[in-house]
Amino acid sequence: MFDTTSSSREFSRQLNKVYSWYIGGFVIFLLVIGSLEFMGMPRQWIGYAFLAATVLLYAGIGFMSRTSDAAEYYVAGRRVPAMYNGMATGSDWMSAASFIGMAGTLYLTGYGGLAFIMGWTGGYCLVALLLAPYLRKFGQFTIPDFLGARYGGNLPRFVGILAAIAVSFVYVVAQIYGVGLITARLSGVDFLVGVFIGLGGILVCSFLGGMRAVTWTQVAQYIILIIAYLIPVAWLSIKHTGIPIPQAIYGFQLQKVTEREKQLTNDPKELEVREIFKQRSAEQEAKLKDVPAAMAADKAAAEKKVADLKAANAPVGDIKKAEAALAALPKTEAAAREAYTAAKAGNDTRARPLGGMPAHATPFPGATEEARDIARKNFLALVFCLMVGTAALPHILMRYYTTPSVRQARQSVAWSLFFICLLYLTAPALAVLVKYEIFNVLVGTPFDKLPAWVSGWAAVDPTLLSVSDVNKDGLLQLGEIRIGADIIVLATPEIAGLPYVISGLVAAGGLAAALSTADGLLLTIANALSHDLYYKMIDPNASAARRVTVSKILLLVVALLAAWVASLKIADILFLVSAAFSLAAASFFPALVLGIFWKRANKWGCVTGMVTGFMVTGYYMVMTQPWLRRVFEITTPVKEAIWWDIQPIAAGVFGVPAGFAVLVIVSLLTKAPGKEVQDLVEHVRYPNLAMAK
Repeated sequence: MFDTTSSSREFSRQLNKVYSWYIGGFVIFLLVIGSLEFMGMPRQWIGYAFLAATVLLYAGIGFMSRTSDAAEYYVAGRRVPAMYNGMATGSDWMSAASFIGMAGTLYLTGYGGLAFIMGWTGGYCLVALLLAPYLRKFGQFTIPDFLGARYGGNLPRFVGILAAIAVSFVYVVAQIYGVGLITARLSGVDFLVGVFIGLGGILVCSFLGGMRAVTWTQVAQYIILIIAYLIPVAWLSIKHTGIPIPQAIYGFQLQKVTEREKQLTNDPKELEVREIFKQRSAEQEAKLKDVPAAMAADKAAAEKKVADLKAANAPVGDIKKAEAALAALPKTEAAAREAYTAAKAGNDTRARPLGGMPAHATPFPGATEEARDIARKNFLALVFCLMVGTAALPHILMRYYTTPSVRQARQSVAWSLFFICLLYLTAPALAVLVKYEIFNVLVGTPFDKLPAWVSGWAAVDPTLLSVSDVNKDGLLQLGEIRIGADIIVLATPEIAGLPYVISGLVAAGGLAAALSTADGLLLTIANALSHDLYYKMIDPNASAARRVTVSKILLLVVALLAAWVASLKIADILFLVSAAFSLAAASFFPALVLGIFWKRANKWGCVTGMVTGFMVTGYYMVMTQPWLRRVFEITTPVKEAIWWDIQPIAAGVFGVPAGFAVLVIVSLLTKAPGKEVQDLVEHVRYPNLAMAK
């Protein structure tokens, strides 16, 4: 795409010129689409326009950046300027979880959601201090490359390959799920179709040009996603306060939200709804006392409903829904018990004030001091896992191999943090502004006058948004709204009453965030298999062209497998992403940090430490996460499986210290590394040694 022979300064000027034209073209595109909407362009066609324009743009960059050169394919020729690498890293980092889920999590959890912002931004301090410059000084292609060279032999490399694949695969499934969700909303297609349409946009970049294409595409994607994120929040801020800088003034709106929370907590209509959910919880508890009898009663009631609808010549759609409900009833006593338990838990949550949400500004909420201590402990554990996980994600660390020098690697981390903070300082403001809008505008609206976005998003996925007139008064109460974290950002323009072109822009931004991260993750998996496994361990004589071809084939296979897993909707985006962070933290962080700062760390310590950290974290997730318990048919009560009240989302808090401890102990009990490895540590640690780059 760009002239590889240009000097660094000339290359940067060329990049500035290209992306200036790109920004100008994108602004013109927005103005044209906005004008067409004003002239009567259907919403669906606006969605098609954004989807086609963005995917074709990324495809064009990928096509122009195609390469078979190994250095270009794996590390973009090591010539990406610090600012642009920071922008690409920011895009690679944002992901569907940050763009789609961050503000939604803050909306639902309030103060507790700040753990994500503190952990993810704090992690870049660890990257800058402990890893990025040293890995760039090492100067190879992948993280398993470093493990293989630092610890000696193929065994550490192989363990690194397995860990990189596991971490990246869990993470990429979350991104592809987000791609399917956004594509379905933009174009109106089925979720599964949306997954595979989005997959095409992912593959066309990483498949053709590897890291070279992914880098320049991610820069373009960052520009789209940050514009898409900032515009609706600024607009909503102007609507509520008259000031277009929400990050500076949303505290005033938070005060109003706090006052409204107090009103809703004691509102007679809300109390009425909460009482109904208490009754429903009691019904589920009664079913749990005699599960077989409850199953029989449920089946008889469902069969009667189907028969009554048929006898009344009801619409075919109503009959089919009733038949589907009958078919979906649990078939075994264990499944029924699980369903009744889940239903009771859901009703218990919605029977609490504010629909089960904590007061937004209350730190570590809880009815007792013990509950508050547990909340505080989980907050700190999650911050720890996200910080350490950030510093250990292979697809992020790979980005610092692409800079021209160690100095620019350090600068690149600073730029990364700057571009990431633009979004992370905005997410809390967005959560508060949306909450103010819903509490003061949506709540109390008659059901027959609800805005179109409510039915629109309910049609995409009822688990993301559903409303029901629980107390039959015809007015929407807060307790009658069930809203998922994943739609707050995407629905913000519609919630605020903005033109639909802004909805298309936000969806395009979310798509850019998911696609950029998915590109980097798929490339990490494919490179681990083609470069580290195939080239370094199986066929060292393979040509560069053959290695790149193998990488492309593997990338396609992995992408299709991840798309299939994402289509199953096995878990929400935020849990999958957090699981990836915990697994990365527990498996890579001890080996990387001690590999750089402790010469005594050796091969056997590395291997046993990585395996221990990964297994401890994975075991805790399997034993405590509901859907994993179902998959592995775990019957041990959850309360017995939980250690020190730590939730599965922070499982890495056990794996990381276990990995450190085992690595240190085993290294001390086995032979020290040879002089060649210790010289490598010296070379990586100190910038002025010979061969420094």
